[in-house]
Amino acid sequence: MTARLADIAAQAGVSEATVSRVLNGKPGVAAGTRESVLAALDVLGYERPVRLRRRSAGLVGLITPELENPIFPALAQVIGQSLTRQGYTPVLATQTPGGSTEDELTEMLVDRGVSGIIFVSGLHADTTADMERYEQLRAQGVPYVLVDGFSPKVQAPFISPDDRAAMRLAVTHLAALGHTRIGLAVGPKRFVPVLRKIEGFTAGMQDRLGLTVTEAESLIQHSLYTLEGGQAAASALIAQGCTAVVCASDMMALGAIRAARQAGLDVPRDVSVVGFDDSPLIAFTDPPLTTIRKPVTAMGQAAVRALLEEVGGTPAPHSEFVFMPELVVRGSTSGARPRSRP
Repeated sequence: MTARLADIAAQAGVSEATVSRVLNGKPGVAAGTRESVLAALDVLGYERPVRLRRRSAGLVGLITPELENPIFPALAQVIGQSLTRQGYTPVLATQTPGGSTEDELTEMLVDRGVSGIIFVSGLHADTTADMERYEQLRAQGVPYVLVDGFSPKVQAPFISPDDRAAMRLAVTHLAALGHTRIGLAVGPKRFVPVLRKIEGFTAGMQDRLGLTVTEAESLIQHSLYTLEGGQAAASALIAQGCTAVVCASDMMALGAIRAARQAGLDVPRDVSVVGFDDSPLIAFTDPPLTTIRKPVTAMGQAAVRALLEEVGGTPAPHSEFVFMPELVVRGSTSGARPRSRP
């Protein structure tokens, strides 16, 4: 206990006696000092005494797609930590194939009296979906924030990465390496992030390689956001003679690497592959994946700030907050080599 008091005191910059007074709930300690001691407990990994734990300011729902793609758990962790630091309790509701729908999960959270809801890659990203569901939710007095996807029909704060800029970064990188036949493996066309990636890709191909929109679009394959989906899309692009493939997710990129190897090609010697997200552990694949890093931490924290402003009665601007991605160059891209088309 003495050693622990000394550690906490050193971290908080106060005396051990002050730490003892805070831990034992004694009066006579300034609020700022008390907060410093409690913060030191958190930083050092000690549990706060039960009587000093902050009571929950309420529940906040977080609705995500399946968690097989590691970017979603990473985003959920950032959002959950940010909510907890603000005294809220996150409630994770995950959609799975054949499981509860977004509407069912929303109803469940509303029935449990959540203070607000954060939607990640939900129906708001689907251009064919009815956006009326979100207006009905607002009419019920439930604040919400929408991540990854934008609709002008919904009056709410949106949090998005700059998908267009991401694709331009990838094309610029590959063109600089000498690749002239670059393919794009992306998800279904009805989703807003997909449409934006296509716009960025075609613009990049036009600017860097002089291709027309039609020529660039001939090098796009739509598939599922899975390893198998990436493999199928990349197989088709490699068959078209592409020496580089840009993928709309890291999972798809891993499938693209598998497709290249099944075709008897080496990554990156024969085919360069670029992912998207910079998911946890993706730097340790074989080869380490060059990818576009999605600003997950900044996006998650912004989503929480916007929601809590709404909860607090100060509505956040009903507009889109767009975050700039970053190219992370690793071992899955290299200079183009001449390759005879299959």
